[in-house]
Amino acid sequence: MKFEKSPYFEKLKPYKLELPFGNYYLCPNFFIGELFEGVHFDWEKTEILVKEIIKFYGEFKPIAFISNRINSYSVDPQNWIKIVQKYNILVASAIVAYNNSNYINASLEKHFAKKSIKRCLSLSEAIGWVESLEEFN
Repeated sequence: MKFEKSPYFEKLKPYKLELPFGNYYLCPNFFIGELFEGVHFDWEKTEILVKEIIKFYGEFKPIAFISNRINSYSVDPQNWIKIVQKYNILVASAIVAYNNSNYINASLEKHFAKKSIKRCLSLSEAIGWVESLEEFN
């Protein structure tokens, strides 16, 4: 389910960040990413995104990330390691997988990440998990 079509969109009233490779929805303690079909999310795109995220939240605010995988695209799993090494802004991430292939890819990415990654089957599950993180309560 697209975030904009979910009941959470009206409730959270996020800032929408539109980038050439996807849309991002910036909420108080987390942001949701929806990459476009066929994108390869490499380090160059990651740095563009992270710079925008830091511009919005600041350098020191702990935040979480939800990858809402409504489209088919590829991700360089090394990005997870590099983000922690260079920026260290994420406290945790959730990946919403809508099919078996996405779930398997999320499992692979989980092995590369230094921070917690939760694999979820719905946007609701991901948002609930992120909102319950001790860093935000």
